[in-house]
Amino acid sequence: RQFPSSLHRSAVSQVVPLDLSSELGISGGPATSPALCAAFIQIQAGEGLTTAPTATSELYYVLRGNGFSCVDGAFIRWTEGDVFVLPSNCHSTHQAHENSVLYWVTDEPLMRYLGVSPTARRFRPTMFTADRTRAELDVIASAPRAEDRNRLSVLLAGAEQPQTLTATHVLWVMYGLLPVGAVQRPHRHQSVALDLIIDCKPGCYTLVGGRLDERGEIVNPTRVDWEPGGAFVTPPGLWHAHYNESGHPAHLLPVQDAGLQTYLRSLDIRFVSSVTSSTYL
Repeated sequence: RQFPSSLHRSAVSQVVPLDLSSELGISGGPATSPALCAAFIQIQAGEGLTTAPTATSELYYVLRGNGFSCVDGAFIRWTEGDVFVLPSNCHSTHQAHENSVLYWVTDEPLMRYLGVSPTARRFRPTMFTADRTRAELDVIASAPRAEDRNRLSVLLAGAEQPQTLTATHVLWVMYGLLPVGAVQRPHRHQSVALDLIIDCKPGCYTLVGGRLDERGEIVNPTRVDWEPGGAFVTPPGLWHAHYNESGHPAHLLPVQDAGLQTYLRSLDIRFVSSVTSSTYL
């Protein structure tokens, strides 16, 4: 399922959930996957907006603009490209200095399903600045034989998550580069991927399908064309591969509940072999 960038192009301060609850048979509120809800938060210049979800984890990516968030009396200043995560029971007021859009993901649907409210904070509010993330990605992309890697990306890991190496104990987030001419070979995992396209030119796309042929290619795939500022959902267990035929580098930000899945030992991420895929059929 795709969500176009037009969802955050209005002149109103608002939260726009990427809601698939009806298709998923989920009641009680919006959901983008059984465990997670993604949304676009639009804040007009000089205006504010409050969030207070019943969730163990919140993740914000600043798609455009700059401003600050007052979280339980403490200030977090943010600008384009920053990622910050908040623990449970945070009451936050977000203020924009200029027209801003935040991509927001929480595990509120998981809490509703379990019928619980968080009782303890499992990590501290954490900021991953755009400058640091981009610098780390540049190091990875310039390394010898970088083009031979399945993916070029930075995983944002909190110091309090040494076991899962994820941004929170539930949420996994990756800042990824899809270089010019790149093909990320098919891979799959049991966590739903909520994919945000940060920037790209026409010619970037993802192929998604249920099985592979003997050459390791996806059989009868669905093509998802990328759009800057747009988002799409990759269902669990499906093979997917990313392609860049645009002539320009592209960047994406997938968010998953892979912290939880890793802790449960159920993530089951697999990468197709460059020679044969018979073991993955």
